Amino acid sequence: MANIVVCHSRKGGVGKSTLAYELSWLLDAVLVDFEHDGGGVTATWGYRPLERLRVPVLDALESGRTPRPLKGFHKPRLVPGHPELLDQPHGQEDVATALEQWAGEWDTDWVVVDTHPGASALAHGALMVANVVMVPSPLKVKDLAALEHLVADMADYPVVISPSMVPATPPPQMVARLERAIEGTPVQVSAPIPDSRTVGTRTKRVAITSESPVPKKLEKVAAAFDDTAKFVKEYVQ
Repeated sequence: MANIVVCHSRKGGVGKSTLAYELSWLLDAVLVDFEHDGGGVTATWGYRPLERLRVPVLDALESGRTPRPLKGFHKPRLVPGHPELLDQPHGQEDVATALEQWAGEWDTDWVVVDTHPGASALAHGALMVANVVMVPSPLKVKDLAALEHLVADMADYPVVISPSMVPATPPPQMVARLERAIEGTPVQVSAPIPDSRTVGTRTKRVAITSESPVPKKLEKVAAAFDDTAKFVKEYVQ
């Protein structure tokens, strides 16, 4: 069965979906989108769920069949999200069982799940079967406060913190706060993802790390995502 990477956070705007998209490309993974708003990986990919009659994720959960991922040029294979996921009726056990089935039937070694920020049956189901839980967090006061609560609740999960949007000179007090948050726990920290305005204004649908050559303004970001993918492989092994 494929390894399952879950990208999860307690709050939005931390770089979670960007991390999920890039890891999916670098790991040649199937990307499952459990978000129910318009700002996630489904929109990045270019899929417009409201223009479709079917909801592949919900259809798969209801029928017990494995969904067929979408394919695109220099994009990860995708099982798209949908606004109707907000009210989906399935419990976390059903979601966990379905993800394990899908991971076993897809032709892939990796599955990446992008969860909606916060708690939900979809998120908890994914967390139940995760080989690694990637938690992006900027080194900022509100983001680290949310991270501290997550670590306190989830230290027994295979959690890896991915410092995101990190400035060239990280604020020492915020670095110290991150260190205190994970002190005495098995939680690990992967390579920092540097801050880049270009990521936030980018309109291309292909993965950053799929471009050759990578645009100069994104070289450091792409290298950091590559290091993070290598970290994930080593962590799971």
